[in-house]
Amino acid sequence: MSLGGGNHRIILKPNDFGVKLSSSRVCYDCGFSGGILSPILVRPVREQLEHDRVIRLLQAKLKRKHDVAVNIGEEQIAGVRVGAGQMFPDLVLSSPDKGRRLEGIVEVETAESVNHLEAMAQWAHFGRARAPFHLYVPAAAVDIARRLCAENQVTVAEVWSYHTIADQTRFTLVHRNSVARPAATKGESSRSGKGEGRQKARPSAPARTPTRAANARAPKKSAGASRARAKRK
Repeated sequence: MSLGGGNHRIILKPNDFGVKLSSSRVCYDCGFSGGILSPILVRPVREQLEHDRVIRLLQAKLKRKHDVAVNIGEEQIAGVRVGAGQMFPDLVLSSPDKGRRLEGIVEVETAESVNHLEAMAQWAHFGRARAPFHLYVPAAAVDIARRLCAENQVTVAEVWSYHTIADQTRFTLVHRNSVARPAATKGESSRSGKGEGRQKARPSAPARTPTRAANARAPKKSAGASRARAKRK
């Protein structure tokens, strides 16, 4: 451990503690103002195995629409630029084309890692990335995750819960950010513009002219009135 110069670095060696620590949670040198912020997370071995299993399930599920890269255990394969630094989320979603555009960031948490320190050190930064941030938490920790996101002003696109029944793991969408509206497609905008042009170009309906029946009734009324005045005289 080294402290000084305004930067704080906390480095934990997993072999010294006899537990498995993911390197993505050991030290973050992100280059943000205020120095290096590193959460201290000692996840039990059983939870770590569950965490890695959920990551692999999501990798198989999301690869239908995205090119998925994962960071499991000590691996740091796929990094994401956040500001001036680089971080390593659990899953990085990219477009399957040659451009490999960043399309999403996924972070999987367990019961032990849904806490205030994790929200400050990871969630808040992932929420500032140029891609939607998706958070997966155990079903029992949904309310805590929502409260932490609100307290730390985390911009999260979706929050999912997961729970395991027998040998099956089910994922449920519990929150979706509805603030950002999808941009209108080019076809929709062109169609709406043409419709407005047609409405503006449409001439106004001409005023109705009196019909022949109305013209025929008008003289009769005037003649009857003249005869009534003649009788009174």
